[in-house]
Amino acid sequence: MNFKIINYFKSIAVVYATAMLFFSCADEYNKTGEELKKQLYPQWIAENYKLVYTETPEILSTEEIGSSKKMVVLTGAISENFENLAFPYITFPKGLKIDFFDKEGNKSVILADYGIIYSGTDIIDLQGNVIIEMQDGKKLETPQLYYDQGNEWIFTQEKFKFSDEKDGTLIYGKGMDFNKDFTITTAHKTGDGYKIIKDEIDE
Repeated sequence: MNFKIINYFKSIAVVYATAMLFFSCADEYNKTGEELKKQLYPQWIAENYKLVYTETPEILSTEEIGSSKKMVVLTGAISENFENLAFPYITFPKGLKIDFFDKEGNKSVILADYGIIYSGTDIIDLQGNVIIEMQDGKKLETPQLYYDQGNEWIFTQEKFKFSDEKDGTLIYGKGMDFNKDFTITTAHKTGDGYKIIKDEIDE
């Protein structure tokens, strides 16, 4: 009888020790996770951030002075720089605006509630109420949009609304990509929409 009682208490002790070890490891894991999150501080924060991309029409020597053309202007109320990390990026937690200029200097505008620039890949991820107002009056609205700076290509896999006031076109669809000058556009899938056809009146 005493032998059974001793074994019973030994079993309880083993179960208790195992449980304590498990909860101790889980607690350490949680603390480690929290500590890792706390280490993600930006190396700097800027207010009224402005970044200008320019292009020089011809290759210059080190002593020559030439004119450069403004191609893209990126602005945001606040910018947080995480380029000190292994996968560097810059965030715009309060939204951003991107002005694009074509070869003739005509401006198109992109607005978004939130943005990330991935420095290593030259990809800009725009999120939340993304609106593109093109220089010719066309307008694109979508919840998320990507801009590939290296290839000067813009694309989305999300639902979009595309309108053109000049010809009275309104198109709904999902997935679209186009070049920076908006001269090449491809809609992956289109749905409802309409086009206003105006009657020509002979005078």
